[in-house]
Amino acid sequence: MSVVARSFASVPARSGSDTWKKIIGVLAPDSSSDAYKELLSVSGIASSIISRETLANSPLVVYGGPGARVRIYCVHGEDAIAGEGLNETLLATTPTQGDWKVSIPCDQDDLAWISEDLKTKSSRITVRNMNDPVEADSSETESTETKAVNVEAFLRK
Repeated sequence: MSVVARSFASVPARSGSDTWKKIIGVLAPDSSSDAYKELLSVSGIASSIISRETLANSPLVVYGGPGARVRIYCVHGEDAIAGEGLNETLLATTPTQGDWKVSIPCDQDDLAWISEDLKTKSSRITVRNMNDPVEADSSETESTETKAVNVEAFLRK
């Protein structure tokens, strides 16, 4: 599975809320889509997590949709103001089409309440401990399995 990354300027260059709006615009560029509305519904939570600089080292991950897995990071402080290491460009495909999911990192102390709150807003958007790895999606799991070739059937004329 291929992975693409995007890095967005955040605090102090823009607020957590404005950063989340910019991220939504890349993940779900059609503002009339269900994905756009679903991402917008978790704005308070996502903005808070962005403002705490959680996405500086632990990415928000979009997986399961078409194309590559997407990792979203935020750049803060002087680098955000200077524009260092930013890539806010649109993706080749829209990752929030089909059977997509989003995993947002958060601090362990906030995991339980944020998880409960997200359940009331979305079945596709979840949180994970910022120190935990991202779960593999089914295509990655399948690609690591050993496949056997039926040699007899292959050589049959």
